[in-house]
Amino acid sequence: MGGNAIEIRGLTKTYPPHKGEPEKRALKGVDLDIPSGCVFGLLGPNGAGKSTLINILAGLVVKTAGKVTIWGFDQDVNPRQSRAAIGVMPQELNLDPFFTPRGALEVQAGLYGVPKSQRRSDEILRLVGLEDKAHAYARTLSGGMRRRLLLAKALVHHPAVLVLDEPTAGVDIELRRMLWDNVRRLNEEGMTIILTTHYLEEAEQMCDEIAIINHGELVARDTTGNLLGRLDAKTLVIRPDAPVTHLPQAEGIEVETRPHGELAITYQSGRTSAEQVLEAVRGAGIRISDVRTEQADLEDVFLDLTRST
Repeated sequence: MGGNAIEIRGLTKTYPPHKGEPEKRALKGVDLDIPSGCVFGLLGPNGAGKSTLINILAGLVVKTAGKVTIWGFDQDVNPRQSRAAIGVMPQELNLDPFFTPRGALEVQAGLYGVPKSQRRSDEILRLVGLEDKAHAYARTLSGGMRRRLLLAKALVHHPAVLVLDEPTAGVDIELRRMLWDNVRRLNEEGMTIILTTHYLEEAEQMCDEIAIINHGELVARDTTGNLLGRLDAKTLVIRPDAPVTHLPQAEGIEVETRPHGELAITYQSGRTSAEQVLEAVRGAGIRISDVRTEQADLEDVFLDLTRST
């Protein structure tokens, strides 16, 4: 399928008042398109509405208003087909302790109506590195292995869209690498991946496009490269050839002293040129031993956007 894997229009979720508290608007008319075949990041602070949006996509939460289309199927008109088009790896380790990994996959496949002749339980267990634990009870698995099993369960019906909700929260380096290798492989095979994460460097490395939600509203949605380009703040890091007695001073620059005597000079490239920064350095009597530049990263963009909303 070309175009969009998911289309969301006017998505609203309001929770009724509880114990004297006012009603809570978790989502406030969100419009969002997620292109098919991409790795899409869904970011936002705690309580921003990310989990509510994901649970609505998965069919676990009933929306208050709006329209959701998954892989061409309207969630209201074709709920069964829309749910079959998406697989969700939840953040919580919700596994039946008395099932083996293979048994859990077979049950999950049955729930999705996958015929026995089309089930790929052993293949999926190999993919996630659990083939040698196929017949061990889930309660005997380590936390990392249980997280691998959650990914396997999300893949049993070969969904067109895979949602990974904080997949690397609290996992070790080896498991994180395995998860991202699998994500890249699945994406190369054509699967659309939706990722929520608090590790912004992961989103920066993995995602083609990113949406940022705050207070139930979409505050940004663009390619990762374009989002990074929104901030024109640049930093010139200078290593003086002798200890500095006077810091550079000029309108539009901020100077920070770093370890080993380095100076980090931040400026807005739209208002101040690098030449003006260097003039301020020379004006302070500083001779430069080495110089390098630093660009804004996704964390800078995230903080700037969520702070201003």
